[in-house]
Parts: sequence; structure tokens; C-alpha cells
Amino acid sequence: MRQWIAERTGALGAGLAGGVLLAVGAMSPGLAQDVPATPTAPTVTCNVEEAVAAAPLVYTVNGETSTASYVAQEELASVGANEVVGTTNAIIGSILFDEAGMPLECSNFAVDMRTLVTDEARRDNYLRSNTLESDAFPFATFVVASVEGLDGPLDDGETAAVQLMGDLTLHGVTQAVTWEAEFTREGDALTGTATTTFMIEDYGMEKPIVGPVVSIGDEIVLNIEVTASADAG
Repeated sequence: MRQWIAERTGALGAGLAGGVLLAVGAMSPGLAQDVPATPTAPTVTCNVEEAVAAAPLVYTVNGETSTASYVAQEELASVGANEVVGTTNAIIGSILFDEAGMPLECSNFAVDMRTLVTDEARRDNYLRSNTLESDAFPFATFVVASVEGLDGPLDDGETAAVQLMGDLTLHGVTQAVTWEAEFTREGDALTGTATTTFMIEDYGMEKPIVGPVVSIGDEIVLNIEVTASADAG
């Protein structure tokens, strides 16, 4: 396999890289077909590891300068409405392009859910143990099926707003989602942001209503900010 896994995941540890290959790269057609698609995006049927190895141009995500985060709304007793933000730098991924510089399916991101932190350690521990069950489901992954809104390859210094359509796997459940994204190319560097939302119950998770928490909003916002570098091959 390309050297990108070994070179780009040192800060995250070998466990993340190995787990991602199992969770993302070994996606079989049979598994993908068992997941019901929604009108927002098709279900992906591909082997990510093979797609990365075959792509003419690969931008590898730099975990040290990239972040993944979630935003949730909660109601606290005696306090009222409160916004919760959890973040992590434990993100790896690859963005694939063809010879003409157009995006390919099977571009992907993977986030280690065990590393998400907010401003409250007790909340984080409860989320990991009870809501995310991150020991059993350590990684959240997204695999791209298609990219909409890009008419041609990005010129140097150009920014483009696109939609990333594909499969988000979280808590052992895969659903088709669409991300609103914006990317800029500067030489061999690619930077971008992407945002999507999901409903907690769609991924079989229980709301973390405990202690002073009176209620949790149904919708969760996911954000990704990435910097990536072209793989020399």
C-alpha cells in the first residue's frame, strides 16, 4: 500500500491507521448493499484502500492541522440553553482526483471518536461510554460517492463550493448524507471545510440526558476543517 498511511498517521498512532483500514478500506459490496440509501445520496460500493492506491492524484489529510467537531444543543437545569462543541485532531483521510483533476469517488475521512473532547470531562466520559460507545465503535468514517458543483478542475488559488455525497458510518450504522463543502487549492496544498447534520436516533444512539441535562436537541452538526498535501506517489 502507498506510504501515505505510515507517513501521515504518526501523530494519531498505529491503532487509528489499522482500525481505519478495517472500518473503511474493507467495505464490501455486500455490506454496502445492506444499508438503505436515502434520496440525498447513493450508497457507496468500493474498497477505499484499493481506490487510494489506484488514484492518479491523492491529497492526504494532515491530522496535526485538521479538525473534526460536533455541535449539539442542550438544556441545562437552572441554566437554560447551552451549546456543546466537541473537537478532535484525530482525523485522517485521502482526497482522490483523476488525471484531469476532477474528484473521484472513494475519497474518505475517518475520525477517532475516543478522542473527542468538550469543555467538560464528565460529559466526555459519559458520551464515550453510553452514547457513542466508542470502545465498541471507535471510528466514524465518511466515504464519498459523488461530488456535485464542480464544473472543472480547481485552478491554483481557486476556491469552489461543492456538495459531497456519500456514506457516513457512525456507531456501527451507515447512512447516506450530504456535506456542504468548500475547498481551495494552493499548489500542492488543499484546504477545505465541510458541514453536515444528522439525527441522533438515525444512528441508534441514546441521548446523553444525565445530571443537570434536561434535554438534548435531535439534530447534531458535524464540521470538518482539513489541510491536505499532494502525495508524491
